[in-house]
Amino acid sequence: MNKIIAQCTAACVGTFMFSGAAFAAAPECGLNNGTPATGAPIIIGAITGKTGPDDFSAATKSANAYFDCVNANGGINGRPVEYQIGDDQWNPEIATQLAAKIVNDEGAVAMAGSSSFVECGANADLYKTAGIVSVAGVGVPRECFSASNYAPVNAGPRVSTVAAAQYAGEELGAKSFVCIGPNIPNVGPWSCDGVKVWAESAGFTASSILIDPATLDAASVVLQAASYAPDAIVLSLPKGLMLPILTAAEEQGQNETIKFLSAASGYDVTVPATLGTAWDGRFWVNMEFNALASEGADNQNWLAVMDAYAAADAPRDTFSQAGYLAARVVTDAMLTLDPAKIDRAAVTEALGKAAAFKSDIFCADWYYGAGESRQNANHTTRMSVAENGTWKAVSECAPSGDPELSDILAYEAANGIGK
Repeated sequence: MNKIIAQCTAACVGTFMFSGAAFAAAPECGLNNGTPATGAPIIIGAITGKTGPDDFSAATKSANAYFDCVNANGGINGRPVEYQIGDDQWNPEIATQLAAKIVNDEGAVAMAGSSSFVECGANADLYKTAGIVSVAGVGVPRECFSASNYAPVNAGPRVSTVAAAQYAGEELGAKSFVCIGPNIPNVGPWSCDGVKVWAESAGFTASSILIDPATLDAASVVLQAASYAPDAIVLSLPKGLMLPILTAAEEQGQNETIKFLSAASGYDVTVPATLGTAWDGRFWVNMEFNALASEGADNQNWLAVMDAYAAADAPRDTFSQAGYLAARVVTDAMLTLDPAKIDRAAVTEALGKAAAFKSDIFCADWYYGAGESRQNANHTTRMSVAENGTWKAVSECAPSGDPELSDILAYEAANGIGK
């Protein structure tokens, strides 16, 4: 009985499709009792950027699938979730209007699975004032990781980009870096600054190149990057900008002399085959979550939920993993409450008091730091490399070395949260 404010129908970036026949186990959701929920609905909201420059709605699609599964299995102790999704069209004003409707008019008790480039900055103050927590699926700009009531389950582009550079320095022998990012405020500059700060702390050097996504000249960008004579080039770009740069680098033979790495935005199942064998063992990407085909029980449950409750063209990608996790976090918190007393204050309190959330999709436990000025619980990630048309995991989970996380690490140490 989910109410979709803006219907999600098209596949997102990085669609990863699996055959349902490969997974015999039925999904497990909520109470998992096979009884449809019929009580008074509980409103959960989400804001996503579905229409606009790109379709960024994979997380809300998977969250929607999980809530459908919960509703088919007893709901929240008998009460179904009504999941309201707003499409901000990559427009901050629309994002503000949608959040005001969902939070103020509809009375949502929590937000879950949001994925947007603009809504965290537009709505963070509203969420704090309203006393509602957004357990977002995918946070992108800095504002998503600098607000008290906005808690993404993903690591974010800065942590992911720094993790890629860190792997190059620690495992591939790189000592000089160039970071290439989009010239979007609090996105590319923030991520590439993370590489510079980390590199300097490690005794290395780093430079940044910020590009205008609308006027990309890939050959010129690659030549400019190569002029710094780096050991490694780290890309903090969406796939649509990343691939032309890698193609230009191959044409110039740089894939044979420079190590190329990417943030998690490069972890798309189509990328290794698109690039071809020239990049086998020469292009490394960060993974904010577990491998998409991981045999972990929770990862397999995500796939089973998608097969049973999502459209066939809904992405099975890293953003989809994020939406599933966000929906699970909020569901588990609500299941601890008296169903007759579920309101915004109770859910916010439950999220803050909940023990760290465990899943094999995460490298480390995830949590919501109630009362903290910002949230960035996911900062331990893995790496993989292109090989034979697919991705091969090449590292165990490793914590980010980004010095900007010092306050997060201090909070975890003080509260006994092990990473």
